[in-house]
Amino acid sequence: MHLWRLCDRVLSIGSRPLVMGIVNATPDSFSDGGRFLDAGAAVQHALQLVQDGADILDIGGESTRPGSLPVTLEEELRRVMPVIVALAKQVSVPLSIDTTKAEVARQCLEHGAHIINDVTALTGDPQMADVARQFGGGVVLMHMQGRPATMQIDPRYGNVVAEVHEYLDQRIQTLVGQGLDRETLAIDPGIGFGKRHQHNLELIARLEKLQSLGRPLCLGVSRKGTIDKILHRPVEERMIGSLAIACYAAAKGAAQIVRVHDVIETVDAMRVIAALNETH
Repeated sequence: MHLWRLCDRVLSIGSRPLVMGIVNATPDSFSDGGRFLDAGAAVQHALQLVQDGADILDIGGESTRPGSLPVTLEEELRRVMPVIVALAKQVSVPLSIDTTKAEVARQCLEHGAHIINDVTALTGDPQMADVARQFGGGVVLMHMQGRPATMQIDPRYGNVVAEVHEYLDQRIQTLVGQGLDRETLAIDPGIGFGKRHQHNLELIARLEKLQSLGRPLCLGVSRKGTIDKILHRPVEERMIGSLAIACYAAAKGAAQIVRVHDVIETVDAMRVIAALNETH
């Protein structure tokens, strides 16, 4: 059992991983960029994901796919704030804001968001840790080598699992030392973020090694390029590969949250895994 504190609530994560549904309010995300750039379309998509069983909604207004470039603060706020404001009034599931900007996080938390999902593990903006501490929001700390624009050029590791573990451990210790509640923190190994295909496979195969950090692990592999390396499928045909990895991690108890595009299918798969795990 893992506890994750998020502003005004505490999530208890047991044998079934929570399903975090992805809402990309961007024109250029690798999987569904442009489909939900309109705030109304993004809200309707999010409402459907909740109906499909999403436990958390993750809203992002800046693509972090390999080669992507940052957007301005004003543009990111324009994309995400109407979505956060509308959803906060209509759904009871926690809302996550996928951002590296403290001001975006602050405004979203003020208007009903509960989680900061930061690919820089709160290192990209010097004010981000203060915002997280002020609101007591949940935080997802992700490992990334480099930055999205250049991270896939030449990533190198001696031992990728050990290095990711060390980095996340250091970030947890640093942030707790800065006054954040350890129970607000979750971790993400950053599949596809500054990692070659073999690095991704090694991390997925040995995710349980990160459980020693004692925090919920968020796994984001949905439709990613590492699945294409195995199956040679276009983005829209990678759901089965995504489910296979989610089930593999869930069956080993190595992931507590799975961040996905295909919510209804993943919810069903996680329910089956949980039923089997509870039978032991």
